[in-house]
Parts: sequence; C-alpha cells; structure tokens
Amino acid sequence: MPAVPTSWGEVVDKITILEIKKKNMTEERALLNVEKELAMLSGMVESAIAGDPVLSDMKRELLEINSRLWVIEDRIREKEADRAFDEEFIELARSVYRTNDLRAAVKRRINIHLISEILEEKSYKPY
Repeated sequence: MPAVPTSWGEVVDKITILEIKKKNMTEERALLNVEKELAMLSGMVESAIAGDPVLSDMKRELLEINSRLWVIEDRIREKEADRAFDEEFIELARSVYRTNDLRAAVKRRINIHLISEILEEKSYKPY
C-alpha cells in the first residue's frame, strides 16, 4: 500500500466522504471497499480527534459540507440526464464551486489547527 504524504485536512475530508458513501451506497461490493478504507483511515485519525472538541466540530462541519456536495452532484447528474440545462442547473453548477470553497477553508483550518506539515493551496479567480 502506498504511503503518501498528505495534509490532515485531506485525510479528515476523505474520512467524511467515506462516511457519506457508507450511508448512501447500496451495492454490497462497493460498500465493503468503502468500509475497509474507512476503518483504515479512521484508525489513524481518531487518536488525533479524540478529546479535541475544536477538531471534532471542524470534522462535523466538513461532513455537512460534503453531504451538501453529494446532494448537489446527484441533482446535477439528474438534470444532465434529462438534458435540462435550465436556471436550476446553472445554480447547481455554481453552487459546486462555492461549496468547494467552503470545504477548502475548513480543510485549511484543520491543517492549521493540527500544525500540518502540508498545506493545500488553491488558486482561483474571484467571483
């Protein structure tokens, strides 16, 4: 298994995404893979989160943001399948990058809080 250096924010983000997948996916084989990866990553992070209410709050915030993104992406795919490129489609598409900006901010706060050696950097034009 590769040992890839990454930021704490990225790891916590990945865990929240796996938690969402575990809750929403139904295909048994996929669920087994999700549960395996979640167990492996959670074991690494739980010791850092345990007893840290600030970090627990940020993880919860990231889970809420990623849950919103899950719904947005599902809705966009439904609109795409229906070829309904209407005002709602445009607003959903715009909400993806706005929500991802919130997500990046929380990940950065996690990195700063845990004094991560790696800080993820974003560079986008302002909107």
